[in-house]
Amino acid sequence: MKPEPWISLNILVPFNAMKTALAIAVFLGCCLMAGSVHAAEASVAKAPGFFRSKKFNGRWWLLAPDGTRFISKGVTTVQFAQDNIQGMNMSPYGDANRAKYGAPQAWRKAAAQRLIGWGFNTLGAWSDEELSKITVDGKRLAYAPTIDLGGSFVALKTKGGQAWLQGVFPDVFDPDFEQHARQVAECRCAARKNDPWLLGWFTDNELRWGPDWRGKDELLTLFLNLPSATPGRQAAIALLRKRHAELSQFNRIWKTNFASWDEVAAAPQIKPPFTRAEVYAQNQEMERKANEADPHRTEFVADCDAFLAQLADHYFRTTTGAVKAADPNHMIFGCRFAYVPAAPVVAAAAKYLDVVSFNCYATDPRKVITAYSVFDKPLVIGEFSFRGEDSGLPNTRGAGPRVKTQAARATAFEHYVTWALSKPNLVGYHWFEHADEPKEGRFDGENSNYGVVNIQDEPYKELTSRMAAVNPKAESLHEGKGAH
Repeated sequence: MKPEPWISLNILVPFNAMKTALAIAVFLGCCLMAGSVHAAEASVAKAPGFFRSKKFNGRWWLLAPDGTRFISKGVTTVQFAQDNIQGMNMSPYGDANRAKYGAPQAWRKAAAQRLIGWGFNTLGAWSDEELSKITVDGKRLAYAPTIDLGGSFVALKTKGGQAWLQGVFPDVFDPDFEQHARQVAECRCAARKNDPWLLGWFTDNELRWGPDWRGKDELLTLFLNLPSATPGRQAAIALLRKRHAELSQFNRIWKTNFASWDEVAAAPQIKPPFTRAEVYAQNQEMERKANEADPHRTEFVADCDAFLAQLADHYFRTTTGAVKAADPNHMIFGCRFAYVPAAPVVAAAAKYLDVVSFNCYATDPRKVITAYSVFDKPLVIGEFSFRGEDSGLPNTRGAGPRVKTQAARATAFEHYVTWALSKPNLVGYHWFEHADEPKEGRFDGENSNYGVVNIQDEPYKELTSRMAAVNPKAESLHEGKGAH
């Protein structure tokens, strides 16, 4: 399909114990484009030289450094030696690439040429940023790193705890958190503040925002059960004291019999009076029935949401402030939500972020996009994927729908992207991931067919051919010229 004249042709800009280890290593290593548009929009803003977002006629867009409208079409985890086998210092994909290319630079050239040929313009999270320096037919890939501000803080404070894998939320009330965030941001971001090929920054990946696959506790009860001197526990108790003028009210709701707030503060354990389903499994009818069964549950949930609002505000204010201090030129995408969290969390994200990022492994993303669109911010999908049962991989561990064939993967990709781009707030989508996972399982056991290439670095032709056909249409689809 021939691009519209306002679509830039020359600016193609495009894990998790391992992710924690990477976060620690990164921290320790640190410390030891508005061009021509439709005639109806005749005035052209001066291009600032960096990516940014702007709303035109009710639809959000990214703008490339030259000012042209831009949809970020990315692939994550583009690495020469992606994924070691669980418990081993061995990367089957890396071994295949060493045999095929010899050195990483030859692989980088091949990978960049293929990605650009398939219509991608962005290197998603955890990618080798050297690929963004390679020019293919006058085009380059932008890059969007994740800097793990919360994840690396958890790892340092808990001596190896893992925010993603274990669901440990960083104690953002600890004064050390802001200092840490600013140190990491200065290290990772400051030197790149003038790079026009940097799309923006992800601050973390899939932090826990309530009951989920990592545990049934609310974040409020998790913080209430931190050690007594912990700033996060003190903040949680202070919030409850403010919300409940009478201790008797707190005791009724929380089904406790404390004699004083000092006793609350000294309690070795505070058990939650209620448990809820995982955030992504909750629905209004379920909540209504549970609250009718015990009216105190409504007040307990209100306590939890009030704490979430305070926690989220601290997290997003601190992380965006840290990054902006080091790099005032680039967008901040936030923490790649794993699921739609409670409304106060999304509100805080929308308040501070330039673009709200989330991962969405649904077959059809429109319902999820609508949920995030309430605060009218531009949105980017940080991960989505489909796994083929004909790949020869187990596909027994990992998120996302499984389909029968590679042809079905291609069709699922096309439908997903077309549906996503019909939504006015969506400005980018990043496929997870570049290469398949080892059949033996990566660090956390995932063993799935996520790749655009297999473990031998051979492209899945049906999938990548469809990507090459769909990606160039993205801007027109988002403009409203495609199927809804």
